Amino acid sequence: MEAQRVRIVEGGKLVIPASMRRELSISAGDTVMVDITDGELRVRSLSKALERARLILRRHIPEGVNLSDELVEDRRTEAEHE
Repeated sequence: MEAQRVRIVEGGKLVIPASMRRELSISAGDTVMVDITDGELRVRSLSKALERARLILRRHIPEGVNLSDELVEDRRTEAEHE
């Protein structure tokens, strides 16, 4: 999507153009993630941020491994040894 010029209004609020909100699938009241990368402000939908985090984690977890199952098994083993 092409960059658009917007104003910062009273209280530091930034109005995100409707076309960009539609593309991000965000609407009034939604939570978004905001960060600064290389001197630029980035706004991402929460669902996109979570999707990206899952992809990053998945690179470090072997295929077929379920961490929650492993955690439950570890807790059971610890409980047996108490």
